[in-house]
Amino acid sequence: MVTTKRIVGDKVYTTTLLRRTYREAGKVKNETLANLSHLPAPILEVVKAGMSGQAVGVLSQDLACVRSLPHGHVAAVVGTMRASGLSALLGARHTLERDLQEALIAHRLLHPGSKLSLSRVLSPETATSTLGEVLGVAGATEDELYEAMDALLARQTKIETALAQKHLQDGTLVLYDVSSSYYTGEHCDLARYGHNRDGKKRFPQIVYGLLCASDGCPVAIEVFEGNTADPSTLDTQIQKLRKRFGLARVVLVTDRGILTQVQIDKVREIEGFDWITALRSPSIAKLRDQGALQASLFDTRNLAEITSPDYPGERLIVCRNPVLAERRAWKREELLAATEKSLQKVVEAVQRTKNPLRGKDKIALRVGKVIDKRHVGKHFDLTFADDAFSWRRNEEKIREEMALDGLYVIRTSLDKEILGAEKTVGAYKALSQVERAFRSLKTVDLEIRPIYHRLSDRVKSHVFLCMLAYYVEWTMKQKLAPLLFAEEDREGAEQEREDIVSPAMPSKATRKKAGSHRTSEGLPVQTFGGLLEDLGTLVKNVMQAGKDEAAHFTMLTASTPLQQKALELLGVGPNL
Repeated sequence: MVTTKRIVGDKVYTTTLLRRTYREAGKVKNETLANLSHLPAPILEVVKAGMSGQAVGVLSQDLACVRSLPHGHVAAVVGTMRASGLSALLGARHTLERDLQEALIAHRLLHPGSKLSLSRVLSPETATSTLGEVLGVAGATEDELYEAMDALLARQTKIETALAQKHLQDGTLVLYDVSSSYYTGEHCDLARYGHNRDGKKRFPQIVYGLLCASDGCPVAIEVFEGNTADPSTLDTQIQKLRKRFGLARVVLVTDRGILTQVQIDKVREIEGFDWITALRSPSIAKLRDQGALQASLFDTRNLAEITSPDYPGERLIVCRNPVLAERRAWKREELLAATEKSLQKVVEAVQRTKNPLRGKDKIALRVGKVIDKRHVGKHFDLTFADDAFSWRRNEEKIREEMALDGLYVIRTSLDKEILGAEKTVGAYKALSQVERAFRSLKTVDLEIRPIYHRLSDRVKSHVFLCMLAYYVEWTMKQKLAPLLFAEEDREGAEQEREDIVSPAMPSKATRKKAGSHRTSEGLPVQTFGGLLEDLGTLVKNVMQAGKDEAAHFTMLTASTPLQQKALELLGVGPNL
């Protein structure tokens, strides 16, 4: 037990801490277990005597635990926000507005929910964690949270510019992709019916585009109306990269559905702007028909560079993934077999003696539903009559499609001297990190849906809030990789890979970790969500001495080895 005194003016402040000293890896370390400053002097003497091994009677008669709140996960998330510099981007100094914005971001990671649910988490009466206490916003109302959201949107440009300065440099690769989420509110100017990715066709949606650094770190996000076509989102992103972020040279990596030929023609006119994308299936089929794609290209390796007069001044890198080819062939056969089974039921309905299906239009309507369900109609030849229906596979079309199984073609404006073929393919495959971000935003951790906000600016603020939460999550995952089912030895993983076209392979250390579910230090391996949940069992207890409600202090439960290692990797202490 350590007591210190601090004199400020005419006042003397006394602080009494309960501390322990331990040895780890040959080093002596200290840990604060509790702040006992609020205890009366007699109780402090009792505690001191008890810690020294003296008999002091039954402490439970005078000491009671009056409240316990999960704390470790709050310390991990808030500590990471501050260590990463995100808190400083929200505001240069502590204000209620900044602290509430931190609470909004942390809540999205810890307990995804509405602003009403967050106000209950922050209420001293209904708190389910120490979030309100740690950030100094206990008792904040729902209206105050909405005001903080509005202020956050006003700072979006400055925050994104600061993130770009930190994670993007001239000549760097920038990943860009587009997704959408269905809207469940009653009215919003951004909500429109469009290409639905969530399988909720009866709901309108919003569209958003995410810019990431080459390592998958999120930098900026923008919300569009739900009926906005993917290519139409690109112009604003180019302006953002060049003017707002001030990048003179950019290599944009994006999906084939975004960087269309029309967009490429526009991009060509921008000095210092290059791109990496891929060809669509019809374009690949055309290259095959022209004789540019031949099986001999892949005799020695699964990658080859070709040229075509249709793509002047560009490089085309053809890749063949045998694993993907096998997977697509299997899936096609499964879809064809399932469709044939359904088509045969239509044939039986036409041929049955009792109440047969009659009429060419009615038969075609029934067949159309079957064909549309699995999108393999092009592989069947169908024959209709008023009282008959037959079908057969179109083997020629199936063989034509099989010839392209596992093939994809990367298209780029970069010279070979700037970026070689394998690194170009690797850059395009890095788009999977943006897709991983969308999965985290939409389903796994942050739950961007449901969206009920009525005002467009509130929807934009909500989406930006989710992106900042993903920024914190991404930062934490990088540091916590040794404790997660994640790759921690990227160089070793690259050595395990046959080539850049073949599927990624985990390193030996990661395979061993995944097989034993134990780290090299013998700690249990966790998912990110599971580790946060485990950290939540590090609890802050409020202890009260006797019947005096003012005589109370807080005490943390002892950290488990896993919790201690996680906080150590994050560079965060349990006492914030």
